[in-house]
Parts: sequence; C-alpha cells; structure tokens
Amino acid sequence: MDTPGYTKKTVDVGNRSFQVQLIRFENGNFVSISEGSQKLGSMVVSIGTGPTPTTTTIIPAKTGSLFLKLTAEKISTYTKGISIVSMFATNELGNEVAKALMTNIMEMVRAE
Repeated sequence: MDTPGYTKKTVDVGNRSFQVQLIRFENGNFVSISEGSQKLGSMVVSIGTGPTPTTTTIIPAKTGSLFLKLTAEKISTYTKGISIVSMFATNELGNEVAKALMTNIMEMVRAE
C-alpha cells in the first residue's frame, strides 16, 4: 500500500518474512521492520546533518544492534535529516537477511 509519504513492502528472505514500512517527513524518515506480526522493537535514531551522523539507541536490541545503527546512519546521511529505525525480529538476522533488508530499505528511501 502506497500513499504519499508512506510505503509498505514485504521482504522475503529464505524462510523469513519481514514487513518494512517507511513514513517520510520533511526533515526525516521513520522505518519499521517487523518479522511476523507488526510490532515495534529495538529503536535507533540518527541525525545526518553534519559530516558524520550522530546516532543514539532509544530501545536496546537483543540482537542486530549493528544492523539497526548502520541502517539509521545510512538513511540519515542519504536524506541529510533524521532517521528513526525500529526493528522487531524473532532471531538474529544473519548476513544474507541483513543484506536483503538493507537493499530493499534503501530502494524505498531513494524512491521519492
């Protein structure tokens, strides 16, 4: 479902399925990644207005904290704004899943 400023996509990798939702704002983005049912999870905020992004963890992750940080920083640097990323995953992501999610999320961010 796409409405102005909102994009939703299902990303299937192996036997796992993730719902990725992106809400655009004038000064940033909110990205929600949910495996299974739609839930908020670990949360990271990054501001990419300077030469290097400033990032902080709002809700710590049990697993995948590096993925969250890298995703938020990549989005905030690209958009030169604020990026809030939340992720609920049942298990550790692994390289293949993380790569597929990052690729799909950045495609969504770039499709303005």
